[in-house]
Amino acid sequence: MSALDNIRVVLVNSAHPGNIGGAARALKNMGLSQLYLVAPREFPAANAIWRAAGAADLLESAVVVDTLEDAVADCGLVVATSARERRIPWPLLTPRECGERAVAEAASHPVALVFGREDRGLTNEELQACNFHVHIPANPEYSSLNLATAVQVLAYEVRMAALEAEQGAPISYADWDRPPAKASDMELYYEHLQQALGELGFIDPDNPRQTMTRLRRLFSRVRPDDMELGILRGMLTAIQNYIHRTGGKGRPDS
Repeated sequence: MSALDNIRVVLVNSAHPGNIGGAARALKNMGLSQLYLVAPREFPAANAIWRAAGAADLLESAVVVDTLEDAVADCGLVVATSARERRIPWPLLTPRECGERAVAEAASHPVALVFGREDRGLTNEELQACNFHVHIPANPEYSSLNLATAVQVLAYEVRMAALEAEQGAPISYADWDRPPAKASDMELYYEHLQQALGELGFIDPDNPRQTMTRLRRLFSRVRPDDMELGILRGMLTAIQNYIHRTGGKGRPDS
């Protein structure tokens, strides 16, 4: 995760200090810490601190410069956020590709992610000073993103790329406290289930129609673990014991 320390977010001519604070919060959420501000209209500001919540330390350490050139002078990779409609196409990245490339290159040199003004983005000259452009594919009918929201999107992709690089595999939360039930145990459960449903009067044991097929599909989709399967078997046994104890045949005739 040390690559995150070599990735900076650059905000150009931000008009609203609240957006600067929101961007700082987005960075800290994702483990980034370098914030550069190019000629902000109002900074420092109380509204920026308020919007930053627990990320005021990033505002205190923010680097304020006069030009974009000053902000990225030592960077080996500079990526600018941009709409796709340009007369001369520039190498374009998706947010995911941007995160992956930023993390990969941050191991050897500083990387800058550049965000433009709230009302009109970056100028053509500023865009042409960057190696790549990144486009966030928002809803085309309402594609204008709040500045801090755009920062959050790219910061998230950067963090996901860093976590994947650290672990050597895509991030997954597939860990579970118990192993899945074995196929052979599932077959015993289906036999038990059909028997219990027959005794309950829910199905005709000689003609269950598609009920058992659909129940199989249900449990195949759920994939219970071994303990869950044991609970289900115990429930069926309790139902059968009740039926046998009371001499009933399941649900009463209507």
